[in-house]
Amino acid sequence: MHIDIPKSAGVAPSTFREHLARSWRRWALAFIVGFSVAYGYHSAFAPPADFPAKSIVSIASGASAPSVAAQLAEAHIIAHPRVLRAILRATGASDRVQAGAYLFTTPEDVFAVTYRIVAGNYGIPPARITFPEGETTRDYAARVHEAFPNIAEADFLSTAKQYEGYLFPDTYLFTASVNTPSIVQTMRTNFNTRIAPLLNGVQTSGHSLTDIITLASLVEREARSVENKRIIAGILWNRLKLGMPLQVDAVFGYIYSRDTYSPSFADLKVDSPYNTYTHKGLPPGPISNPGLESIDAAIHPTKTSYLYYLTGKDNLMHYATTYEQHQANRQKYLP
Repeated sequence: MHIDIPKSAGVAPSTFREHLARSWRRWALAFIVGFSVAYGYHSAFAPPADFPAKSIVSIASGASAPSVAAQLAEAHIIAHPRVLRAILRATGASDRVQAGAYLFTTPEDVFAVTYRIVAGNYGIPPARITFPEGETTRDYAARVHEAFPNIAEADFLSTAKQYEGYLFPDTYLFTASVNTPSIVQTMRTNFNTRIAPLLNGVQTSGHSLTDIITLASLVEREARSVENKRIIAGILWNRLKLGMPLQVDAVFGYIYSRDTYSPSFADLKVDSPYNTYTHKGLPPGPISNPGLESIDAAIHPTKTSYLYYLTGKDNLMHYATTYEQHQANRQKYLP
């Protein structure tokens, strides 16, 4: 199609063509620049195409900015670790990365990721952990690791083991940034708070707090009801007073790190200071973390003349004053 340009327009055909060419070049240049910027953003800042949705990345305490950037790149959360490091340097946040477990449910650009690891926006609600009464620090370590995979069982156990018996069994809420020292400290603080009302009773009992907690840990594993806990506590104090070995089967679960503790004849001879068959007196320390009922039972035992007890096949406790009575109970109530 031919278009005539009127002379009255004041623009020569050649001039119009030059003007059109310049306009096209400007639009083409703008398009190229825009495309390059968009492509550059996508390449440098956008999340990787293989971003693993609903993934969790655990950043260790004290991790350096380069190691964090490398870890996030390896997990395919960001595309270029150098970009994240540059953003951290530019914002002065290289030493402000918050440790903990981060949940990435959907792809996020590197700016969003940087903000989250600096602000400690973990994307994970606080974890509720219940530590039952009568479990050991070994059991607690497994529960902690299940809730926080970045905390190794061995690491928790190495710190908490010395506080066996003094980690108060309760339900706790911990954030994703929690670590072993803070969990142990929280449980120890709770123990001190909960035991405070009983300290006068400990003082008047004539026993040290260490002995009370150790005996309570035995009672916790040997009885369930408050009544039976108080009776068994009284029996164990009676045996200690008479210089008799305690002969508590529950210690073998602690010695062998297992949940069941029906000892064999070989077990009864194991060379361990916790073996209450071969060693008189209390074990060197608690064998579990007792609750308030068991601690109170150790402080306020039921006074009886009983020296023996067993749990029968009827799931009831049976007591005896003499060994002969105890043997009769064994014949009658054990399978």
